[in-house]
Amino acid sequence: MAPVEQDALAVREQLFHERVRECIICALLFASLYILCHFIITHFKKHADFTAVLDDEDAAVNRIALGLCTFTLAVALGAVLLLPFSIISNEVLLSFPQNYYIQWLNGSLIHGLWNLVFLFSNMSLVFLMPFAYFFTESEGFAGSKKGIMARVYETSVVLLLLTLLVLGMVWVASAIVGNDAASRQSLYDLWEYYLPYLYSCISLFGVLLLLLCTPFGLSTMFTVTGKLLVKPRLLEDLDEQLSCTRFEEAAVSHRIRSGKASCWLNLDMEMLREQFFAIRSKRRKLELRHRASPWQRNLGYPLAMLVLLALTGISVLIVCFHVLELLLDDAAMPRGMQDASLGQVSFSIFGSFGAALQVVLIFYLMVSSVVGFYSSPLFTRLLPERQDTPLTKIIGNCVSLLVLSSALPVFSRTLGITRFDLLGDFGRFNWLGNFYIVFLYNMGFAGLTTLCLVKKVSWAVQAELIRAFGLHKLPLPVTRCRTRSKPC
Repeated sequence: MAPVEQDALAVREQLFHERVRECIICALLFASLYILCHFIITHFKKHADFTAVLDDEDAAVNRIALGLCTFTLAVALGAVLLLPFSIISNEVLLSFPQNYYIQWLNGSLIHGLWNLVFLFSNMSLVFLMPFAYFFTESEGFAGSKKGIMARVYETSVVLLLLTLLVLGMVWVASAIVGNDAASRQSLYDLWEYYLPYLYSCISLFGVLLLLLCTPFGLSTMFTVTGKLLVKPRLLEDLDEQLSCTRFEEAAVSHRIRSGKASCWLNLDMEMLREQFFAIRSKRRKLELRHRASPWQRNLGYPLAMLVLLALTGISVLIVCFHVLELLLDDAAMPRGMQDASLGQVSFSIFGSFGAALQVVLIFYLMVSSVVGFYSSPLFTRLLPERQDTPLTKIIGNCVSLLVLSSALPVFSRTLGITRFDLLGDFGRFNWLGNFYIVFLYNMGFAGLTTLCLVKKVSWAVQAELIRAFGLHKLPLPVTRCRTRSKPC
């Protein structure tokens, strides 16, 4: 064999091994996420829906739908980790460019992960989750033989009709928006135009949802953290709360014991028992908080509040600086990148510290958006409950989390939280090149976050001052009407 052929064969062999290595790494990463999501969903699911005591067919259908939900949640978690993993990989390659043990970490692997997340997100939102919902609600066509396959046939037909309806709506919308020859020619391309356009609409909806949920979640994070941590004695009198809870528990317990003897009292014993269990749970939580150390009491809460305030302030400052960049430089616009050239330059002017700060801010904004989503009045009913969440609610939660997480890379790049350009099909969204949409989006986020934060801090400071000075114990003033014609 000639030396040239040997070199070509060695190159093809190396490319083959690299491809196999990337496939193994992607499979291991996704398997880890799938196992983690399986434990998370198992923690919240209602076990009565998956037992085969009454109907083995319904239990099997629910298990299949639960597997699809686990897959979707794993894709959502992968979308959350996508941008931080890419930023950390770039900094690792910058710090150790010639290290043998990290040669597997390259641009081809990162680009493949972005493409897989995009593909699985499309597949989950368009096919898997609608199939899971219709599969659990189906019973088979009338007159057909009952069984799982009958449900599969009915679900497939309903999903096909829904797909045709959605594609028709997308066809009409795209024909109205792009009324030129090139747009009309691309209307007949399903894979290269329809699905990216549909996912662009879904991503735009997710980004707008993040715009509404994240500022509200940033302000709600202070309340959630205050409930989890023990406040200093100046801001919270645990002794008084604990004594009141104990007296309330003793009173409800006495009413339960004396309920049968007092026949003239119409007591709802079941309601009293639920109230008793709730008060006892509250008392146990207060006892755990009462046993907290002075360091945890006097240092943990202020530090947590300062960290939340600093992260929120840094996020708003970065967005404000990005607004100025949009007005002065076209390079600040979010754009896609087809070649993932990692390990050449840092995506932060502060080096590794700036990259670490970007990762922290991305996770913080994602957690805040989830908190704001479940705290909003529209989506409060979707909040899962431990061991008591029905399957339809699990499907709704998986879809909501996937919409939020798949829009997180676009959200972070649009606000200027990171300079890492979008890879693969994430950078092909049409609205990313519109200056007015990006500019108004940044202004809206900065304004809403500042408004929610100022309102939350001012109300919190006022409430804590009233509680610290004991003004909340004062009786409310009674207003009396002076005119006799109008009753109070």
